[in-house]
Amino acid sequence: MVTDAKSRLEDELSKWEDEIVGRVTKKAPERKSQFVTDSGVTIKRLYTPLDHAVEEYEQREGFPGRYPFTRGIQPTMYRSRFWTMRQYAGFGTAEATNERFRYLLEQGQTGLSVAFDLPTQIGYDSDFALARGEVGKVGVAIDTLADMETLFSGIPLDKVSTSMTINAPAAIILAMYIAVAEKQGVVPGQLRGTIQNDILKEYVARGTYIFPPAPSMRLITDIFAYCSQNLPHWNTISISGYHIREAGATAVQEIAFTMANGIAYVKAALQAGLAIDDFAPRLSFFFNAHNNFFEEVAKFRAARRIWARIMKERFGAQDQRSLMLRFHTQTAGCTLTAQQPQVNIIRVAFQALAAVLGGTQSLHTNSWDEALALPSEEAVTIALRTQQVIAHELGVADTVDPLGGSYFIEKLTDEIEARAWEYLKRIDEMGGAVAAIESGYMQKEIHESAYRYQKEVEEGEKVVVGVNKYQSAEEHRYRLLKVDPEVVNRQIQKLEQIKENRSATEVSNALAELREVAHFGGNLMPPILRAVKAYATLGEICGVLRDVFGEYRAKSLF
Repeated sequence: MVTDAKSRLEDELSKWEDEIVGRVTKKAPERKSQFVTDSGVTIKRLYTPLDHAVEEYEQREGFPGRYPFTRGIQPTMYRSRFWTMRQYAGFGTAEATNERFRYLLEQGQTGLSVAFDLPTQIGYDSDFALARGEVGKVGVAIDTLADMETLFSGIPLDKVSTSMTINAPAAIILAMYIAVAEKQGVVPGQLRGTIQNDILKEYVARGTYIFPPAPSMRLITDIFAYCSQNLPHWNTISISGYHIREAGATAVQEIAFTMANGIAYVKAALQAGLAIDDFAPRLSFFFNAHNNFFEEVAKFRAARRIWARIMKERFGAQDQRSLMLRFHTQTAGCTLTAQQPQVNIIRVAFQALAAVLGGTQSLHTNSWDEALALPSEEAVTIALRTQQVIAHELGVADTVDPLGGSYFIEKLTDEIEARAWEYLKRIDEMGGAVAAIESGYMQKEIHESAYRYQKEVEEGEKVVVGVNKYQSAEEHRYRLLKVDPEVVNRQIQKLEQIKENRSATEVSNALAELREVAHFGGNLMPPILRAVKAYATLGEICGVLRDVFGEYRAKSLF
């Protein structure tokens, strides 16, 4: 019976193409000879049940909250609780960023996300000679525990979930957060949030690394071990495809390289003696929501299925939570245009919708003015309202995985998954993600994709509204956020006061203990926490680790 139905459908499809489509396209040819996604997947004119193997439903799509989690990690998804609305924010001093945090919470944001300035991200204090031009520019400056106390002043850390985008000095920033919580009377076991802590993608795509790969991986696995004992609700890493995508990767490369990095972290933790189900449930991911709407939805679904299979079949995880891919999404900053910037509101809305239809657990929507400056208060409010409209007004959160079963979405999910597995196989053959990064393989693949994309834009094959088509000669003036240039002087004065008032002996002893553990072995979190509590600076702590571990120097690949 099934075979008869399939044959009948194949015959009818063939007739439809010959008799109806053929007649129409003779008079009005299609816009292109071939339609492809940004990852190069060919898009057929029409998808039917012939593209979808119903008999494999439970192995491929299954039910939400059940392996392989293609349709979502929770059985009821947003019918129970919306995603966390977590706007990434940070600029200037801790005082200025605290004010923005409070404003966003008052506007209905449900989680915090901290942006740190570049000196903080690469482990230098604000008074470091080369830091001066960057203090407070792309994020908040954090030199000591005192800055973190100000940053979260008046914000009860047992009530909010906080994400912190920090990688090389992640252990130090996490220690500061724990110390601030304790001063508020909040024990570590009550803390909820995420620390990005993904150094491999820094080597691939972003560049804010400090130490070579081996000690960097040690710091990461030390955080896994410490949190498994002390911070059971804390996500110990956010394995990031976002920055890989922003560097120019396709959707397929984004999830393939992210999964490869995830495998490397799991292997490192296992080699450090941790048990898979002790740390895997707290691994989380961070993805980009780009413009190609259906491909983005399918990408999220494929990523969940791939990770579930990796954890179950490769690592033998038993705890269902170890198999679930939980992820934060940010709309694609690289798609924002300085030309006609208010069109960015529309781009962001559709990207955010793709993330929600793809089943994200947490979402940041970019502000329309980010191609020009840091987000203004007005622009960030519109960005947050975009999420709130999607949540409350569109009805898209009222059923689980509403695009599931679409012949097109299911076929695209399968295609993306298959192509990602091809990459993962290639990276395995190279010896894993670290070897692939050290050889420059991932970087070259990303650069080639970025080149192709830019060429298509410049040749007009890919339309970017307002940039290579529908340009406008009108000039507008916008009220942009500008960081006060006096920030650096105020930050340095504050740092000098801290150094004058702290106990030099306590700092010296704490740093000596850290040096010993870094050199001879042991978990680095406890001595880092003691140094932080003594008000040792971020630069001083990183300085000790630089002395012991050395610094990473990227190879020239081109």
